[in-house]
Amino acid sequence: MPALIDVTGRPGGRSGQRRHGGQRLPVLLGLAGVIALAWTYLLYMAWGMAHMDVGIEMLLMPRMTDWGAVDLALVFLMWVVMMVAMMLPTALPMVSAFASCSRPSAEQPRAWSVVAFVIGYVLVWAGFSLLATLLQWGLLEARWISPMMEVRGPGFGGTLLLAAGIFQFTPLKHACLSACRSPLSFLMTEWRPGNAGALIIGLRHGVLCTACCWLLMALLFVLGVMNVVWIAALTVFVLIEKTWSGARWLTPAGGALLIAWGAILIGGALSAG
Repeated sequence: MPALIDVTGRPGGRSGQRRHGGQRLPVLLGLAGVIALAWTYLLYMAWGMAHMDVGIEMLLMPRMTDWGAVDLALVFLMWVVMMVAMMLPTALPMVSAFASCSRPSAEQPRAWSVVAFVIGYVLVWAGFSLLATLLQWGLLEARWISPMMEVRGPGFGGTLLLAAGIFQFTPLKHACLSACRSPLSFLMTEWRPGNAGALIIGLRHGVLCTACCWLLMALLFVLGVMNVVWIAALTVFVLIEKTWSGARWLTPAGGALLIAWGAILIGGALSAG
């Protein structure tokens, strides 16, 4: 049972929040360290790709063409770390709420429950990363993206932008956002005890988050898979969209912008053809 209990036996209660709120700080600091390491890796990879023309050899860098198993593994690692860097910050409110609701014991310290929750969350994004890796491999072999991971045709990029923009207006998008903006409401309906329960809650939140943001993450194929500026911009957009209830205008505004951008690219491609 969670430590913050209301009469229904679910997370809640102001006294519990006061008692356990201070214990969230070490958890959040640990996650901040993980996020910082992920961004350090992304900056390293982006710097290496920008300096490949001067013959600098990079560790953990896949070949530009003719990928083998090792290259696929490296690209998969790149996507997983990128998703940790981009999406874990947006999950911090949910992690903080979960940490407050977890009751520690000698057999089950709170930290292990939080770790299990985060592992579940990251596992879902790892599944997305696997699909993104295979898609990137296919696009590279089809010559739809360059070896530097940049889209080659405006038609493909415009279609992705258009799809992502339309998705911003769908009921699924708004349902997922509503759950993300209300961590305690989510935990009250999804709560399960123990570390195994924490893992399942993390998986379920990861599915919710992926359903909300997967098309925005797919825009990295348009903006540049290792373009750090666009990665940071998308991260900030998703962070505000998911965590700030006062920015409900941002979702339709972003959708309209993406639709307009996509239409311009597709129109340019059709006129050029």
